[in-house]
Amino acid sequence: MAQDPRYISGIYNYCDRCCERCAFTSRCLTYAMDRDDADSDARDLSNKAFWEKLQSVFEMTVEMLQELTEEEGVDPGAVDVMSATDDFHRRRERSKDHVLSLYARDYSEMVEDWFESGDESPVDALEIKDATEVIRWYQHQIYVKLARALAGEDQMSDDLQSDSDGSVLVALLAVDRSIGAWGELYRLFPDRVASVLDILVCLDRIRKITERFFPRARTFKRPGFDELN
Repeated sequence: MAQDPRYISGIYNYCDRCCERCAFTSRCLTYAMDRDDADSDARDLSNKAFWEKLQSVFEMTVEMLQELTEEEGVDPGAVDVMSATDDFHRRRERSKDHVLSLYARDYSEMVEDWFESGDESPVDALEIKDATEVIRWYQHQIYVKLARALAGEDQMSDDLQSDSDGSVLVALLAVDRSIGAWGELYRLFPDRVASVLDILVCLDRIRKITERFFPRARTFKRPGFDELN
């Protein structure tokens, strides 16, 4: 099976393990070995459309956040990144206390508090269910991927493709998708917009600081997922 040209070599190395929502299951050897799914091609197309829709919501939500934070005079990325990166060679011991790790853990706790404090969502509300599944899937993964990258050995290397950047890209995509999902809940829960905005500001802060601290992460090319130019 490994010689089958349908499968993209290494595509599973930088994925988020969200197979049920993946648009590349028909090209993944790991998925093919774990599951017997004759309908993977059709589901891949459906999942691709799902993520494209969420991406558009993400873009609109980020634009809304920018307008709101400018009105309030808040800069979600206003953190002294240079002071956070001094003594970089001790990063393995400090990764759990890094500013990004702290914000990511805060976000995870905010998600838990939000769902525990609200009324039960209607079980037949598909949009709420989809958004909630995305949020829950990435709730802890953002912290895990960032902590892994911060503890990595190659973050300061000159390699164009570093493993740390690959992990960070997965974290950034998780942040993007989570922002899109929270944007859906912002629309669907008008009585809870204040608490959703707090969470969105936290996610936007994580996104901006991560992009400053790992400036090459967005250009990392994952096998299969991103076109190699």
